[in-house]
Amino acid sequence: MDDSTGGDQDRWTIHGERPVYDSPWVRLGKADVTTPSGNRFEHHTVTLPPAAVIAILDRDEEHVLMSYRHRFVPDVWGWELPGGLVDQYEDPERTAVREALEETGYEVGSVEAVAMFEPMIGIVRSRHHIFVGRDAELLAEPTEVDEGRYQWVPVSDVRGLVAAGRVQSSGTLVALLHLLGN
Repeated sequence: MDDSTGGDQDRWTIHGERPVYDSPWVRLGKADVTTPSGNRFEHHTVTLPPAAVIAILDRDEEHVLMSYRHRFVPDVWGWELPGGLVDQYEDPERTAVREALEETGYEVGSVEAVAMFEPMIGIVRSRHHIFVGRDAELLAEPTEVDEGRYQWVPVSDVRGLVAAGRVQSSGTLVALLHLLGN
């Protein structure tokens, strides 16, 4: 697939961006932009720290370690994989392995990077890194106690969970769809 068809004439011009609100968790900005057609306006931007998510498979690769939990912002319950925000100067793979241990008590033996994506590319900057982990070994009790209770979910059940809307986290969804596609 050729992705080199866009040229400078198709690129949006950014004349500047100013912060409206800034914290370690979120930055809201307004960018002065001109579209390829020549329309100039202010466009809101949201910048969030990058995130890493990991799908941990059991030895037979028939189960994936997931948590069923509540998320208060959208007020929904759903199935999620371990993951979290990438600390400054931390490699996303290291984040995924660290979060897996903190949330589940499992240390992952091997890690495969499978995808990177932006969950709302038109307005939000928030690079997500997706990994698959194998050869996991239970080392300890989880140290993050508010992440729900993790359990081994049959991979054969994943398609039904997605179809029923029981997986709503974008990082989890991308990782699970990757598993289903292989």
